[in-house]
Amino acid sequence: MLHGFFFQITLTGFIFLVISAVIGYIYSPCLDTAPPRWVHFAHGLLLFLYQTFDAVDGKQARRTNSSSPLGELFDHGCDALACAFEAMAFGSTAMCGRDTFWFWVISAVPFFGATWEHYFTNTLILPVVNGPTEGLMLIYVGHFFTAIVGAEWWAQNFGNSMPFLSWVPFINAIPTNRAVLYLMIAFGVIPTVYFNVSNVYKVVQSRNGSILRALAMVILCSIMTLNSAFKICLTHLVCLLTALPLCGTLGRSACLGRMILAHLCDEPKGLKTNMCMSLLYLPFAVANALTAKLNDGRDPLVDEFWVLLGYCIFTAGLYLHFATSVIHEITTALGLPGKKLESFLMLTFGWQVGSNAAKPGTWHVNFGLVSVTDLYLDTVSGPSLIVIDY
Repeated sequence: MLHGFFFQITLTGFIFLVISAVIGYIYSPCLDTAPPRWVHFAHGLLLFLYQTFDAVDGKQARRTNSSSPLGELFDHGCDALACAFEAMAFGSTAMCGRDTFWFWVISAVPFFGATWEHYFTNTLILPVVNGPTEGLMLIYVGHFFTAIVGAEWWAQNFGNSMPFLSWVPFINAIPTNRAVLYLMIAFGVIPTVYFNVSNVYKVVQSRNGSILRALAMVILCSIMTLNSAFKICLTHLVCLLTALPLCGTLGRSACLGRMILAHLCDEPKGLKTNMCMSLLYLPFAVANALTAKLNDGRDPLVDEFWVLLGYCIFTAGLYLHFATSVIHEITTALGLPGKKLESFLMLTFGWQVGSNAAKPGTWHVNFGLVSVTDLYLDTVSGPSLIVIDY
């Protein structure tokens, strides 16, 4: 009998952002036209709900004593994918067009930096002003504000949108959405990345480790964001705004997932070969781009639409292979027989099914840094009755 599915809170919050992105795409397919004002209000409300659900899922799991070690994988996986979907929603609100890609980048980089810092320091350190709270609050306030003034406010020059700041050189003559992008990089992304690198450097130095090995993982993340975003024609804009952030997110998520798994299993720190698998597609993309140079600057050998679509499929398959491999190895190691689907759902989403400790089949599992104190398998009713506490 199913007693609880506490990670449905996380999943529901993630679905809110998917709905928000779909609404934005329907009313502004290229993210450069003004949708109805109620769309902006919906974006703000759905983002607020996502933030709320993401904040309470861990508390609910601890309150019901139904946490699982792999819950972190699922939670961070949803958060990583959320970067792409919220970038599309904000691109719809601010009429960002092509610049939506860079809004995805500046949301993905701090998230990777926080996970990277957690990987090396074993502590999730958030500054007083941080992205998951104040950052998201500013974004959904921006959505609500746009519902009042209209999306055209973002398309006019910054000096016209903010007359009291018209004296500021350089940014006063550029579109407001691009000025906000630059301001977010200067006052949000750069300080956060510096904060992450500084904390990792202190920990690595205290352990007599190599900061270069740690920075190799940051370089890997930087390479994952490099694509042919600069030369895609307007007809492929939708592909750019959907496939590129999504496949970049899937590639990053595969790397982040392996990083989190290595952290849970207390593996040696550093860059692993399997974290770089999403880069295997890069030589093909670069070679295809070079064919345009050999063809007197005309179209490349393979249309970039299909290159992006292929990369999206490749990274999706890579991430799916990672997830299924982890589940298979863990269920095999724990000796869970028979119904692999139930085991998959439990280990991935943290299902709590039954809680009678008196039933036969009890294990104690030490999962690296996380000690799983009780793992029960009801061998009478079947392997679907499992509870994990840690």
